Amino acid sequence: MSIGTPLSTSATRVMLLGAGELGKELVIALQRLGVEVIAVDRYDNAPGMQVAHRSHVVTMTDADALRRVIEAEKPHMVVPEIEAIATDLLLEIEREKLAEIIPTARATRLTMDREGIRRLAAETLGLPTSPYAFAESLEELRAAIDNGIGYPCVVKPVMSSSGKGQTVLKSASDVEVAWVHALQAGRVARTRVIVEGFIDFDYEITQLTVRAVGASGQVETYFCDPIGHHQVDGDYVLSWQPQAMSPAALEAARAIAGRITGDLGGRGIFGVELFVKGDQVWFSEVSPRPHDTGLVTLCTQRLSEFDLHARAILGLPVDVTLRSPGASAVIYGGMNATGIAFEGLAEALQVPGSDLRLFGKPESYQKRRMGVAVASAPTVDEAIERAKLAASRVQPVRA
Repeated sequence: MSIGTPLSTSATRVMLLGAGELGKELVIALQRLGVEVIAVDRYDNAPGMQVAHRSHVVTMTDADALRRVIEAEKPHMVVPEIEAIATDLLLEIEREKLAEIIPTARATRLTMDREGIRRLAAETLGLPTSPYAFAESLEELRAAIDNGIGYPCVVKPVMSSSGKGQTVLKSASDVEVAWVHALQAGRVARTRVIVEGFIDFDYEITQLTVRAVGASGQVETYFCDPIGHHQVDGDYVLSWQPQAMSPAALEAARAIAGRITGDLGGRGIFGVELFVKGDQVWFSEVSPRPHDTGLVTLCTQRLSEFDLHARAILGLPVDVTLRSPGASAVIYGGMNATGIAFEGLAEALQVPGSDLRLFGKPESYQKRRMGVAVASAPTVDEAIERAKLAASRVQPVRA
């Protein structure tokens, strides 16, 4: 495809639905390729809005409001960056050919909630997953655990991201607390949760998988080196690339990632989350967009996950070459405040091979991700230590 000039009649317009830190990096990647970008989010001054050509504040679960902004802006492509979107409207937009939905409206709808994607993976494609059940009441949740799932187990909202609302249950006394926590943390008000049997895995990975136009002119599948990550309360705090894996496990991981993304179709990058124990691999989740653990690719790959997504969206060639081992470490807000400041940046950037991304979120919470430190090094272990050290030197303060 040809790419026009931004803010002119020839412009290639892309609208992002969701403008958080991942959206911000994607806006920058698209703009480097001459794309006119419109950022949409539920609150003003979101990170992606700060670098987009234009922005709109919209409740994206409101189909009428979302349709109005799409019809007004007339984007060539609509790129969802979060789960909480009126996906039925996206199906309509795609059917009416008002815009191309990336990767597809079906993929966005299926991955919007854990039920759709889990049923596709386990029941349609037959991929290995943990045992699971869905519950719409506290009583159903207790019954599902008692009649097959067992303890320990994990309860999650059917719609959430970054581990929000997730609880590990060790006994029956944890059930009610987990139920309430899941309902309060879901992105959309729904009284439905998923409970998963606990897998005794060695580690978990994100297999970034890219569907992009290849030399043949057809969409082909490309795999980045696997990303290992550490979570606390279901939220990523540290990631590294590459994650060491046995040849058999790597082959299984890519086979699973290829099957699920191939079924979802379209173009773009997918973050496929997998559990690994020895040579065994289980499917966990998939996001049809850049993944938070993939922030590490800002320092490890020739093209970051954001560059890869931008290229794939536009039908351009991709390159998944790993340049160096690296790691990323999260910088939290550490307080509930508006318009905080950060100190210690010079000290953080004195760490060899390090870099920072401060997201520019207008409001800080105690455990809100406000930035990330990334670092490259000759080995993964050294990169992890560098990233953690750089992150620790950044100090959020009240302005």
